[in-house]
Amino acid sequence: MSMDIKQIQDLIKFVSKSGVNEVSIEEKDFKITIKTNQEPTYVTASVPAVAPVAAPVAAAPAAAPAAAAPVAAAPVADDESKYITVKSPIIGTFYRSPGPDKGSFVNVGDEIAPGKVLCIVEAMKLFNEIESEVSGKIVKILVNDAQPVEYDQPLFLVDPS
Repeated sequence: MSMDIKQIQDLIKFVSKSGVNEVSIEEKDFKITIKTNQEPTYVTASVPAVAPVAAPVAAAPAAAPAAAAPVAAAPVADDESKYITVKSPIIGTFYRSPGPDKGSFVNVGDEIAPGKVLCIVEAMKLFNEIESEVSGKIVKILVNDAQPVEYDQPLFLVDPS
């Protein structure tokens, strides 16, 4: 398995947002370690293959401080409606509740405010609580429980009024 620059950048965003201090992934032909102290996020990657592969990886930390900004989960207003779309800041598996026998974090009709946990996205055995950055009312949940989600995939529609 090798990672492309987009996957590495997504991993950096995920690590900086999740609050973990260090993530290491080791495969037979590649190793990546991302360490964060909530300041800049550093990436060290050793790729024994061809040298040019290392060049884009070295450029990744330059993108990290910008990526760590709220851009990752910034809600984008839909051109066609008054609703705000809450998107997934990471790739992973979407969960509506903290556990199989527990109630959903939010349901259609619920009022939300910044900091309210909307769901969990699990990536590489790390469970990341996705918090709202907006106030409003949930009008639609766009993803089914336990469904895989992509980076920037719409999860909820929120009526900000």
